[in-house]
Amino acid sequence: MKLRLSVFFLLLSLQLLAQQYQEVKDIQYYESPTSEYMKQQSKMDIHFPKDEGKKYPVIVWFHGGGLTGGGKEIQQELKNKEIVVVGVGYRLAPKIKAEETIDDASAAIAWVFNNIEKYHGDTSNIYISGHSAGGYLALMAVMNKDNLAKYDIDANDVAGLIPFSGHTITHFTIRDQKGIPGTQPIVDKWAPLFYVRKDAPPTLLITGDRELEMLGRYEENAYFYRMMKVAGQKEIELYEMDGYGHNMVYPALPLLLKFVKEKSDQ
Repeated sequence: MKLRLSVFFLLLSLQLLAQQYQEVKDIQYYESPTSEYMKQQSKMDIHFPKDEGKKYPVIVWFHGGGLTGGGKEIQQELKNKEIVVVGVGYRLAPKIKAEETIDDASAAIAWVFNNIEKYHGDTSNIYISGHSAGGYLALMAVMNKDNLAKYDIDANDVAGLIPFSGHTITHFTIRDQKGIPGTQPIVDKWAPLFYVRKDAPPTLLITGDRELEMLGRYEENAYFYRMMKVAGQKEIELYEMDGYGHNMVYPALPLLLKFVKEKSDQ
């Protein structure tokens, strides 16, 4: 009998927890999409607490896939954590020039700043994150302040930047489209490294183990970290996930949640 009651109350607790959160899908973040493909891809999903009496920190998450694949996603481990999570989709190469994905990322972040209060999000606590190509988009959208300035958003209003194994040099798909070999590192206007500055939002760089990661991925993040420090940025950390390769999202998510909690509580 006690076992049955325990199971009953456990199921009831899980049901009540599930009822405290809501998810909406396929929200268009361009007001007037200019093509059918843009209309199809420029969408986001939002997972948010139902409690209207409080504003919650927001994590904007960009999926990986080399700027050529993947789709919008909300990591299961980020759900039901007293945060608002936004999973963003974006257009993909080769249907567009790879650098145009940065426009989509910037438009999505601007939409969040302008609309997330409707989903109980706190606009003073918006954190930008993503894995691999998504980490690159997070970096580019925020580090180059012109990207968000087009939407009258100050990139420094972002509360934190947490790229997972993102390129800090020019992305390999952009290099490929320009005929540049994958082994040729480039730092041009399509590289987060081009925009190092001391006034950037607090940043946590996370990569896999340098011996297991994609080619040079740890090292370019380490160089970005060093140059940001040289520029005068004091709120930046670099974390290497020992024993994990490029697919280090799951074990790194607690670091993201910890970062958001610590910054939000300040």
